Amino acid sequence: MFYIFRSQFYFSVHRFLPRFSRLEFLFSTQSNYKNQISPTLFSSNAEAALTSIFQACKDHSLLRQGKQSHAHAIVSGIDRNGYLGSRILGMYVLTGSLEDAKNMFYTLQLGCSSTWNWMIRGFTLMGRFNYALLFYFKMLGAGISPDKYTFPYVVKACGALNSVKMGRIVHETVDLLGLKEDAFVGSSLIKLYAENGHLSDAQYLFDNIPHKDCVLWNVMLNGYVKNGDSGNAIKIFLDMRHSEIKPNSVTFACVLSVCASEAMLDLGTQLHGIAVSFGLELDSPVANTLLAMYSKCQCLEAARKLFDMMPQSDLVSWNGIISGYVQNGLMSEAEPLFRGMISAGIKPDSITFASFLPCVAELLSLEHCKEIHGYIVRHGVALDMFLKSALIDIYLKCRDVEMARKILRQSSSFDTVVCTAMISGYVLNGMNIEAVEAFRWLLQERMKPTSVTFASVFPAFAGLAALNLGKELHCSIIKNSLDRKCHVGSAVLDMYAKCGRLDLARRVFDRMTERDAICWNSMITSCSQNGRPGEAIDLFRQMGTEGTPYDCVSISSALSACANLPALHYGKEIHGFMIKGPLRSDLYAESSLIDMYAKCGNLNLSRRVFNTMQGKNEVSWNSIISAYGNHGDLKECLALFHEMLKNDIQPDHVTFIGIISACGHAGQVDEGIRYYHLMTEEYRIPARMEHYACMVDLFGRAGRLDEAFETINNMPFPPDAGVWGTLLGACHVHGNVELAEVASKHLFDLDPLNSGYYVLLANVQAGAGKWKKVLKVRSIMKERGVRKIPGYSWIEVNNATHMFVAADGSHPLTAQIYSVLDSLLFELKKEGYVPQLYLPMHPQLLMSKSLSETALQD
Repeated sequence: MFYIFRSQFYFSVHRFLPRFSRLEFLFSTQSNYKNQISPTLFSSNAEAALTSIFQACKDHSLLRQGKQSHAHAIVSGIDRNGYLGSRILGMYVLTGSLEDAKNMFYTLQLGCSSTWNWMIRGFTLMGRFNYALLFYFKMLGAGISPDKYTFPYVVKACGALNSVKMGRIVHETVDLLGLKEDAFVGSSLIKLYAENGHLSDAQYLFDNIPHKDCVLWNVMLNGYVKNGDSGNAIKIFLDMRHSEIKPNSVTFACVLSVCASEAMLDLGTQLHGIAVSFGLELDSPVANTLLAMYSKCQCLEAARKLFDMMPQSDLVSWNGIISGYVQNGLMSEAEPLFRGMISAGIKPDSITFASFLPCVAELLSLEHCKEIHGYIVRHGVALDMFLKSALIDIYLKCRDVEMARKILRQSSSFDTVVCTAMISGYVLNGMNIEAVEAFRWLLQERMKPTSVTFASVFPAFAGLAALNLGKELHCSIIKNSLDRKCHVGSAVLDMYAKCGRLDLARRVFDRMTERDAICWNSMITSCSQNGRPGEAIDLFRQMGTEGTPYDCVSISSALSACANLPALHYGKEIHGFMIKGPLRSDLYAESSLIDMYAKCGNLNLSRRVFNTMQGKNEVSWNSIISAYGNHGDLKECLALFHEMLKNDIQPDHVTFIGIISACGHAGQVDEGIRYYHLMTEEYRIPARMEHYACMVDLFGRAGRLDEAFETINNMPFPPDAGVWGTLLGACHVHGNVELAEVASKHLFDLDPLNSGYYVLLANVQAGAGKWKKVLKVRSIMKERGVRKIPGYSWIEVNNATHMFVAADGSHPLTAQIYSVLDSLLFELKKEGYVPQLYLPMHPQLLMSKSLSETALQD
């Protein structure tokens, strides 16, 4: 019976062999052949057929067929044959059935290395690296000599466990067996050393392998790339070009990734040409890396041309071109590509959405954001950490904090990327306390913050004026050697500047070994905004001298400094530079020009710049509206506002700040109130701190101090020092001591070191003759260590700015200046001019002065 079954199985195999695959003919057992054959012949041919079948079973989906073949081998009595048994073991390993592999292993004779090799390979493939090493050492203990097929998987297990020490032990065994020159063993050892940062060991081993194939070259090249050593990576590629080995698509993808990360366009273009000569430019890995390289080098025209040439664009290609447009700020171009991808039948994945979502963030369209989120949910797109981070980021940018929190709560696991997105989002929404708490939670969960995390949390410290916390974190950054990164250094110096420590900000800036445009811009802006416009202009010049290219932020910051100084001639120089360079049509730089000319008193030039702009956005319109508003020309300010509406430009919160401020300067209180209600009711723009400050100023200038105070009391959030300071200034003008004392009480809590508030209160009280209270204020200043900062003025003569403080004697022309002043005062007194004291004199001082004048007359 058994003989007949074997005979039928044998003839079935060979009968269907021409028509079926290796797997199909195995299970076709019916046959019309009735001839008897020799059992020995059957055994030999069946073993060969089964061997081929077991070799074909390389996927988990074929496990069932593999088990059926194993059953036939058992029935045939050939399952324990040395070679076939090893193939059955290999089949179980490759189909991922480790338990079956283990059972099979213990039924075999363990005297040959192939059986052990399969088990080591299986444990490595399944990620059970400890067991792989355990079997390796058991193999040695059993006296079985490893071969060249053993070591690649053993070394891989060492690498996965980050155990270079264990790898060195294995390496010693390799040397003893004389296998160090084998390309497969050598490449696995090189990869182990390179991926763990031991590049000198990897290079030494590489140099001592006489016959290097393409794989070996690629492993060494990839090692340098992963360790960020672009110089040696390129050197390895050039050495390979001078050898007999031709580079393949993996080689080009690897070296082109260096060009992408380092923005090496010239070298990348040359490599593109070499890839064309080898016919590899349209291979998927090469083409996709070329796309990334051209995108990061801002050559989107070349990237798009390459993309259009690709015979078949896969998911990676679409992701690359969409990401390229987004990274270069061309959001309007990225959206049609995304729609084209879906039309082409390519299903977007998490990387696609993570790349594309910044387009929606740019539009700040919450509705659009929800549509994309719905698509992700409906189509079951995997929500990995990067996509969750992108969704959280966009919801926070669209001001839907609660939805961002909901996505975060749905996560079963968290990583630094997601936490960083929450921190930066909280800061964006002015929730600085929540940002700091999120950072503390990240540390408590023992997650390691990245340089981006640090850069994201420093603005929260700046917003809270938490200087001590900022200093503590700065120390931590220095200990972790992250202070050298440009974006971290920029965040640190910005924090110090906003906390009033410009000296520390400058110290951080000067210690930075590398400075990009963001670092320079941050320092220039900090100086300009902290009363050092001259220093800001000097830094702007130094930035150009050191070869750092200017961008629109650099220009805007320098022009702001010119406006604050004011220094019209410097502003004109920058304007000339803009006209000659690529920034002449930049909307933000041109808007800063409008502001600079207006603040330097030249409204005609402001209007000329505005009229010659090729395109205008809300920033441009806001700048010219504010310019006329600050000059008290309410009529032209409102005319521009209505012209803005005719051009379909929607006003924003900045627009109404300019209009309400202009109404205040012109004394048009009712008009200011009307535009305030227009903003909140018709345009649905919620009032911010600045709007309330403008309304307080509007009422204060008109002497309607009670309404100003009522406005403050009705604010939906606590007023800041700017709002109370505006009220105090109005009280000083109109002599309202009671409200001045109320305002100053809040100001002394909010900004206790600002001497201006103490001086204003003292002046109001002195004007009302309340000298005891004046002395009390001065006593408080002394107790708190508040020093009055002397006021200063400046004048521009012959393109040079001259600054003066009270009783200044430092100017080189002091004697001539005071001589002219004395002459002018003498002429003024002859015409009947009587000096008006800024601050009333104390009665005792007044009496003393009167007696002195009487004595002189006598």
